[in-house]
Amino acid sequence: MRQFLLFFLIIIVGLTFIGRLFYLQVYTSTAHNLYEDNAIRKVFDYPKRGFVYDRNGKLLVGNQPSYDVMVIPREVKPLDTAEFCSLLKITKEQFLKTYEKAYRYSPRLPYVFIAHLSKEDYAVLQEKMRKYEGFYIQKRLLRDYQTKFGANILGFIAEVTQSQIEKSPYYKMGDLIGKQGVELSYETELRGVKGIKFIQKDRFNRDIGPYKDGVFDTLPQQGKDITITIDTKLQEYGEWLMKNKKGGIVAIEPSSGEILSLVSAPSYNPNLLVGRKRSKNYTRLYNDSIHLPLIDKSLLREHEPGSPFKALVALTALQENVISPQNAISCSGVYYYGRRGKMGCHCGGGRRSLNLGIAKSCNSYFANAFRKTLDKYDDSHEAMDIWSNHIKSFGLGQYLGTDLPIGKKGNIPDGAYYDKWYPDFNWGATTIISNAIGQGEIQVTPIHLANMTAAIANRGFYFTPHIIKNIEGQEIDEKFTTKHETTIDKKHFDPVIEGLHDVYNKGTAHFLKVPGIEICGKTGTAENFTIINGERTQLTDHSIFVAFAPKDNPKIAIAVFVENGYYGARFAGRIASLMIEKYINNSISRKDLENWVLTHSLENEYLKPFSNEPFKINAETQYQVIELPTEPSANNQAIETPNQTIEIPLDETN
Repeated sequence: MRQFLLFFLIIIVGLTFIGRLFYLQVYTSTAHNLYEDNAIRKVFDYPKRGFVYDRNGKLLVGNQPSYDVMVIPREVKPLDTAEFCSLLKITKEQFLKTYEKAYRYSPRLPYVFIAHLSKEDYAVLQEKMRKYEGFYIQKRLLRDYQTKFGANILGFIAEVTQSQIEKSPYYKMGDLIGKQGVELSYETELRGVKGIKFIQKDRFNRDIGPYKDGVFDTLPQQGKDITITIDTKLQEYGEWLMKNKKGGIVAIEPSSGEILSLVSAPSYNPNLLVGRKRSKNYTRLYNDSIHLPLIDKSLLREHEPGSPFKALVALTALQENVISPQNAISCSGVYYYGRRGKMGCHCGGGRRSLNLGIAKSCNSYFANAFRKTLDKYDDSHEAMDIWSNHIKSFGLGQYLGTDLPIGKKGNIPDGAYYDKWYPDFNWGATTIISNAIGQGEIQVTPIHLANMTAAIANRGFYFTPHIIKNIEGQEIDEKFTTKHETTIDKKHFDPVIEGLHDVYNKGTAHFLKVPGIEICGKTGTAENFTIINGERTQLTDHSIFVAFAPKDNPKIAIAVFVENGYYGARFAGRIASLMIEKYINNSISRKDLENWVLTHSLENEYLKPFSNEPFKINAETQYQVIELPTEPSANNQAIETPNQTIEIPLDETN
């Protein structure tokens, strides 16, 4: 038996090796393991990214060809560095730095050496690539923005970061991904699925053909086209009106929650963030600490709502049955409360009912309504919770759940908030009376105000604001078609809406009336403080305006916020009225309002915290945050406006 032991051992070991080899070569020979096989070269086939259209079918974002120079460091052979750098239009130092970075990433994996070659550079380089072993050219598609507007909406694409690669195995170093706007929100739908080819190499590292005749190769799946809710003409007009101003405009279709316009000013041409100069331009936009063009002010700018909030104070008081439309108070120009408290009022004084209280924006009337609402209950904590829940039912004080990649929840205080704020004090309505006029601890964003206005226009309900209208081959999220009811009975909206209508007829916006359109609106002014040299300093107030039209069967609800814009009707009111007329009539009759807005700049206001010297406008500047065309007037004559935009030198793209 012993004489066969060695023989059996040899047989067992042999069978073990054969079995293992059979398992490795047959059962585990999958595409997944091919990614780790050094004898197989992986070539990705990037799909066409989906197109983006506006609500009227206008193409906003397409694709354009781009070429990347790729490198596999360990395959690089000695080369004429000077000639290669000349072809790539880089220095030798840049060459060495990029090569070292690629080698640290991986000696055997492809790395983007130079991204986004122009067609001209590609044509010259392609003829000589055979001289540079270890380098090859990879074709892909970049975005081609068919508009100069809506950069905050459309977003841009850029290379994935290491953290993004770690979160999603789909992405590899050098892949492109949506970074802002709809490019980010709908990245999965727009990107498609990339294909891959596996190329077998011999022992000399030469390509010898498709691995297993291409059985594991996959074809790319093209990204899906999407249609967004934006009205391009309205968006362009809004950005044009906001030239030389900071702030945000949000316009919503009340009957659907579709966002018609989402202006963040100042903006920039989205094509600046395409191509080889994207990084340089992005850095300069990022470092603009005065205008902050990369910050979407329509979604992120939190501020006090001011007088537009009075509409909700009135609705809550009506719901709690502490006031009626007929009840009136006497305003002396000052509302006194507590032992020493007083609140100024600029309504002109006299008897104020609900209608005149809204139309004239009487602080005394709404302070009285707020106080009665809270005093209805014995416990201030309970009273504040009830009041807060009514306000929050309009979408304030919470993330709205939009399909936009960014946002802020704002703040609507409740009982717990003030218990924490005043732990040793028996607080009550008079302690927090500033909430009555949209100040105090209340914080909103422009999109909150627009959604609130849409809910009032609908007489008590709203749809979650959204920017997607259609996705090729699939349904949009049902949450965007789900109705949200407020806690206010429908019967209470009519008297408030009549008051908002009279803001235009006999109130604070009487000079903003648009012929033929019944507009309901509300002016607002918010105090503006900042820290300068360590001290809290008050600057020019912010201008706020909300409106919807027509009064019955409304088609648009809008909120306009202009930083340092003085009182509500001065800038925001004019802009809101023009935007409404533009959308409903597709023309402008109030040329006086339009010319006033276009010829008044707020640049000096924005530079006050940064310099003690008066800002001098450079009328011959060649660079702007955004290049805006002249808008043709009704008689086809262009309105000439001075170029008053602060100089920000940006490189044009290829």
